[in-house]
Amino acid sequence: MSKNFYITTTLPYVNADPHVGFAMEIIRADVIARAKKLDGYDVFFNTGTDEHGQKLLNAAKAEGKEVQAYVDGYAERFRGLKSLLGISDDVHFIRTTDAHHVASAQEFWNRCNTRGYIYEKTYQTKYCVGCELEKTDSELNDSGECPIHPGRAVELIDEENYFFKFSAFQQPLLDFYEKNPTFVIPDFRFNEIKSFVASGLEDFSISRLASKMSWGVPVPNDSDHVMYVWFDALVNYISTLGWPEDSEQFQKYWVDGLPTQYCGKDNLRQQSAMWQAMLMAADLPCSHQIVINGFITGDGGIKMSKSIGNVVNPYDIVEEYGTEALRYFVLRELSAFEDSPFTMERFKEAYNSGLANGIGNLSSRILTLSEKYLDKCPEIPEKSDFTEYFKMYETFDLKKVTDYIWNEIGELDKTIQETEPFKVVKVDGEKGKALITDLVLRLYQVARMLNPILPETNVKLKALIKANKKPEQPLFARKD
Repeated sequence: MSKNFYITTTLPYVNADPHVGFAMEIIRADVIARAKKLDGYDVFFNTGTDEHGQKLLNAAKAEGKEVQAYVDGYAERFRGLKSLLGISDDVHFIRTTDAHHVASAQEFWNRCNTRGYIYEKTYQTKYCVGCELEKTDSELNDSGECPIHPGRAVELIDEENYFFKFSAFQQPLLDFYEKNPTFVIPDFRFNEIKSFVASGLEDFSISRLASKMSWGVPVPNDSDHVMYVWFDALVNYISTLGWPEDSEQFQKYWVDGLPTQYCGKDNLRQQSAMWQAMLMAADLPCSHQIVINGFITGDGGIKMSKSIGNVVNPYDIVEEYGTEALRYFVLRELSAFEDSPFTMERFKEAYNSGLANGIGNLSSRILTLSEKYLDKCPEIPEKSDFTEYFKMYETFDLKKVTDYIWNEIGELDKTIQETEPFKVVKVDGEKGKALITDLVLRLYQVARMLNPILPETNVKLKALIKANKKPEQPLFARKD
């Protein structure tokens, strides 16, 4: 079995500051990337920014800016998420305005076109700029609006565009799904896309007239058109690997590297059907797995969205609570696959209970005992058997993973309460020291398991244990 692994997030639009919904996605992808590295895999981790399309052109015009300057500014804000969220140093950051990506998208177009899957026609359709997707009447609410972007008028498009023969891939997609029963996680999302494909596929537009919407990748050999943003953006998953020029890296990570894609449920169709059909059309291997997140919802259960304006800025959260607190919350307190509400009240409660009163208080208690009663740090086994632990990551249920760790934290607390080593050590020194030693070693195991989840806490805690020192400051100061 190949020990190469590829994981990517979707690419968020750079039409506003990052919000906590995308922070959740990139944190989860980072955790998987870190866990795979610890399990001995050679990992390629991709993220970046989607910088073409009508939505961005409109946003730049609204601010009176030249569009390239506009996307440059916001792209740096998204690039800053790397340090803000504690993302792996080796994450690859791609922008769809990168020259290589543009060339890659054009080559991908040419391959699909050469194989007969692109054609021109005049058509009329309804289009949600917020989603950058065509919408059928059945996908709109009673007011004729996109339910994901309520209050925003759906546009009517009537023009000649290039189309992708999506309809040609109904059976190939269904066959692919049958052969790959874990292709989409969770199962209920997989059933949803299988039902969508089985109901019949319609060809979709993959270009826009440059005279109406100039901000996009030029269609090869036709300067009158630019690529539809989704056709262009989806290609980033392979252009980031240097495709088509870098065949070695493409083979290593896409063909042999179990390419895995994180996305929100509003990307289900694009990632698990449209993109896979496009890959088939270009005669390239499909993705290995698509992992579908639920939405983070605000007041009234409405999805957090920059278009709606109900977002929470991760920069604000980290400024008050720190990076590790945000990582903890999106991993343990939010459903792995269902929609989850986000409020600052709930965030504060989780921080105090799980971090300040949880791992923070526990580590302080154990390390205080260790510093006081042990001459040095106990001998720590070089390796531990984490077979069961790493196996949990295969389901992508990171709430289950973090619950497992915090259950261990709870068990350590219980052991302290039941054995009372702080009392035993005063009447039976050797027995008391043995109890404390066991607590220290178990705490070190917890620290090791925290590596993908809370990497900064992992480093701090292991250093304190080895130094046999209690923390001078709480790992997580309580917020009152």
